[in-house]
Amino acid sequence: MFSRLGLKKNGLRIIIVGCGKVGMTLVEQLSKEGHDVTIIDSNAQKVSSVANFNDVLGICGNGASYTTQVEAGIKDADLFIAVTASDELNLLCCTIAKQVGDCAAIARVRTPDYSHEVSYLREKLGLALIINPELEAAVDMARILYLPTALQVDSFAHGQADMVKFMIPKDSMLCDKTIAQAASGLMNKVLICGVERGQEVFIPGGDFCLKEGDLVSFVTGRKSVSPFLKEIGVKTNRVKDCLIIGGGKGAFYLARHLLTLGIDVKIIEANKKRCEELSVLLPEAIIINGDGIDQELLKEEGIEYVESFVALTGIDEVNVLLTLHARTVSKANAKVITKINRINFKEVLNDLTLGSVVYPNQIASESILAYVRARLNSKDILSVETLTHMYEGRVEAIEFLVDEGSPVENIPLRDLDIKSNVLVSFINHNGQIIIPSGSDCIQAGDTVMIVTTHRGFSDICDILEENDE
Repeated sequence: MFSRLGLKKNGLRIIIVGCGKVGMTLVEQLSKEGHDVTIIDSNAQKVSSVANFNDVLGICGNGASYTTQVEAGIKDADLFIAVTASDELNLLCCTIAKQVGDCAAIARVRTPDYSHEVSYLREKLGLALIINPELEAAVDMARILYLPTALQVDSFAHGQADMVKFMIPKDSMLCDKTIAQAASGLMNKVLICGVERGQEVFIPGGDFCLKEGDLVSFVTGRKSVSPFLKEIGVKTNRVKDCLIIGGGKGAFYLARHLLTLGIDVKIIEANKKRCEELSVLLPEAIIINGDGIDQELLKEEGIEYVESFVALTGIDEVNVLLTLHARTVSKANAKVITKINRINFKEVLNDLTLGSVVYPNQIASESILAYVRARLNSKDILSVETLTHMYEGRVEAIEFLVDEGSPVENIPLRDLDIKSNVLVSFINHNGQIIIPSGSDCIQAGDTVMIVTTHRGFSDICDILEENDE
C-alpha cells in the first residue's frame, strides 16, 4: 500500500481501478477537486508513481479481488470506477463492488460487441454509467466532419443544442465588430460564449470586439448552426470522403458513423488480420493493408485529394506527424483531425497546425466528472447533465437540471445576482432551446447551460453570489 501525505476532508470517497491513461486522468482531476481517491492496479511501479504524484492512496493488487477492494475501503466508498484495459475485468470489478459496498459503480466498456448492450448491462448490473471513450470520440469527430469548418462541436440538451468552436476568417463580417453590433438576424438565436485570443480567454459581454483569428465558441439550437455559419460567410458543406489511418476500435466506430452519413471511408491498417475483420464489419468501406506512415502508400491512396484525414493510430507522436504531413501535401485543403491520448502536452500542441484535436480520455473523464459533481448534492436528482472543458480546461461549460424550489426559479435573469465570469448560455425548456435575454426566467424542469471560469460548480445555485462562503 502506498500512503498519501494527507486525507481529503471534502468530497466523495472514490476508488479507481486501472492506472492507464484514463485512470491517471481521473485521479488527477478528481483529486484536484477535493475527493478522497484510492487507485488500484497490479503494476506496483505505476501505482507508486500515480499515488505519490497526486497525493492519493495507492494499492497494488487485483481490482476484482474481494480482499483488495476491502483493503481499498469499498465498504465506505461512494463511487467505484473500473477503467482497466479489459472490458470483462471492468464489469467483474463493478459487480463485486456492488455486492460488497453500498456505492455507485462506473465501468469503461469499449468492445463493439457490447456497444449495443449498454442499456441492458447498466440495468442488470446496477451500474451508474458505462463509458466508451472511443465511441464518444468517434461521435465528436463525425460531428466535426459533418461541419468541417468547426474546430470542435459539443452537444448539449440531449442533442438539441450544439456548442461550436471556429476561427474567425479574414474579411469575415464579424471582424472588428462588437458582439452587440453583430447581434442581428440569426444572431438572435446564437450566443457567443467564449473567445480565445492569443494566450487569453474571455467570456465576452456585448461590448467585446471580435478580431480576425479569434477562436470563437458559440451555442445555439442544432438546426441554427449551419444557417448562422452561412450568414457570416463560413462554408458548411460536409466532407464527401475520409481517409483514416489506423484500424482500431475508434476507427471502426468513426467509419460506421460516417458511412451512415453517406461519407465514403478508406482505412489503412498494418495488421492483416484486423483488415480482414474490418472488411467483414464494414463492407461499404475500403480497407487497405499497409503501413500508414508510408508516404508513397498515402499518395497512392489519395491523401492529396481526400476531403478529410483522421489519424487514429495508438501513438500520439505518429498521429501528430501524419496530420502535419496531410496538411502539407493536401491539394483539397483537407479537414484534418488528430487523436491524442495524453493530455499533458496541450500547450505544445496548440502551437502546431493540427486542425481539430480530439482527446478520448478527456471525453471519458468529463462524463465521470459530471456524474461526480451531481453526486455532491444531497438531492435525489442528479443536477449536472453535461460537463465540457473549453480552451484547455480554463473554462467550463456545464448543463444543469433545475429542481423545483431552486433559488433561480421564476426570477428574470436580470434580477439574479450572478457571479462575475458566469454566462447563462441557453435554457432548454421542454425541448425548446432559448438564447436568454434579461427578461427570461428559468423554470423547474429546465436544463440550463452556463459557461464560467470558476471551477467545481455542482448545482445551478452555485452561479449566485450569495452562495459564496
